[in-house]
Amino acid sequence: MIQYLHMIKPQTLKGFRDFLPGEATQRNWLKGKLTEIFELWGYDPMETPTLEPLELFMGQIGEDEKLFFSFTDQGGRKVALRYDQTLPSVRVISQYQNQLTFPFKRYQIQNAYRAEKPQRGRFREFTQCDADIFGDPTPYADAETIALSLDIYQRLGFKNAKVLLNDRDQLKDLPYEALVSIDKIKKIGEEGVLSEMTKKGIDSEKAKEYLDKVKNTKPNETIKIILKYLKDYGFPESWYEFDPTITRSFAYSQGPIWEVVIPEYTAGSVLGGERYDKLFKSIFNAQMSGTGFALGFDRTLEAADQLGLIPKSKTSSFVLVTIFNKELYAKSLSVSLLLRNALINADIYPNPEAKLDKQIKYADKKGIPFVVIIGPEEIAKNSVTLKNLSTRTQEIIKIEDLPARLVSQTA
Repeated sequence: MIQYLHMIKPQTLKGFRDFLPGEATQRNWLKGKLTEIFELWGYDPMETPTLEPLELFMGQIGEDEKLFFSFTDQGGRKVALRYDQTLPSVRVISQYQNQLTFPFKRYQIQNAYRAEKPQRGRFREFTQCDADIFGDPTPYADAETIALSLDIYQRLGFKNAKVLLNDRDQLKDLPYEALVSIDKIKKIGEEGVLSEMTKKGIDSEKAKEYLDKVKNTKPNETIKIILKYLKDYGFPESWYEFDPTITRSFAYSQGPIWEVVIPEYTAGSVLGGERYDKLFKSIFNAQMSGTGFALGFDRTLEAADQLGLIPKSKTSSFVLVTIFNKELYAKSLSVSLLLRNALINADIYPNPEAKLDKQIKYADKKGIPFVVIIGPEEIAKNSVTLKNLSTRTQEIIKIEDLPARLVSQTA
């Protein structure tokens, strides 16, 4: 008797995504640029596990603890998928203090997981990019990471970006519930903030008092140091601003706090940062300081795409080496090797019996910009035909000159 397998619909879970080559190529472009910028500033890479003990995150995040992806593993341990990268990095610094050189500057590009309602620029699995300085409690460390925040968007090609800056220490007399509501003022307005505070049980007069206190806060000495740093570094004055309504909703936020916004991008801030020295003491009873930011990878990519900053490419392949026939297969292989040794991304059609037209259509559909043809006529002249699929033009080039010719097309 034939047994039929249960068939399921091919689909992702809600809030999770597949990335086909075109999207993955764009994501790799951004990861590469970010890595390049982080390392340009002297930051080293670090990675942490996907799973951490649940207790690492409990009591540290604030209202959003309901968003943990947590469960009990086969060993009876309560664990959570990486909610953010700050708390795992605090664990790493506390665990390996004797093996690191301080001040320690690190960047981390890994996925994080939050069980929230998916919306524009927000997913349940997402790539997060952090950069932090550990072991320097001065405002100058905050200033450097804030400057790095801005430099990222400048080097990505954004013509307008702005860091909104505040100091959470100036708000320490306000209850955390009020700060969380005030942080939403740009989304829900002043009346919305007051309404939300009263729904949380805060007296309406107290709510007004808290909002007025925040709105009338002036820059303290720490903020003045940071603003001067940004000016001295050479950022346009339109790229940074003291904003007392920035309060950051994380319970562990302290000291300087900041967000980066792109004026043309309306889905929300693209980066957020804060100082969090107290985390080391409260979790691990360790003496250490930390300051840095988390960059919203998806929002930054979406903003870059919206403003036309991403290179238009559906594939990482730059050239397809075709196979004229089986007898000339070895020649095509040697040319592909020549190109790869010159660090040119070269695809070669896998079936030596496929017709030339089919191979060219494959390159066109895949978005490969150039095609190399090596037939008997070309071989007799130690040359190839190089076709440009975007301009529909072609030229005869000596084989030894082919790498330089293709490199010139990338400039």
